Amino acid sequence: CTLDSEVALRVGGDFFFDPQPGDSPVELVLIAGGVGINPLFSILLHVADLHGYQEGKGNEYKMGTVKLYYSAKNTSELLFKRNILGLMNAFPGKITCRFHVTQQRSQICKELQPHVTGK
Repeated sequence: CTLDSEVALRVGGDFFFDPQPGDSPVELVLIAGGVGINPLFSILLHVADLHGYQEGKGNEYKMGTVKLYYSAKNTSELLFKRNILGLMNAFPGKITCRFHVTQQRSQICKELQPHVTGK
């Protein structure tokens, strides 16, 4: 987003992402903390499937980008981190993630370092 951009925000409750063929692409920003990643990870997988489908068949789905911001106490509590890294590698520039840790005491592994900020 840029300054003065209009955004829609949804917190908790029932929510889903179900784009239809022919819909305009949207830019998603997903924000998760702890186990709150579960429904957002499902959305991320769905977007990845649609990106893969779009690239493979030239269909009518036009996917935008997804930026995931995910916070936990430490990197060991970042659920699905390996899967998320794999999605970023499979769809560079289309799926990105920024992890944030608040109580990391040990060294962060090299694979995660470029994607992690901490306190």
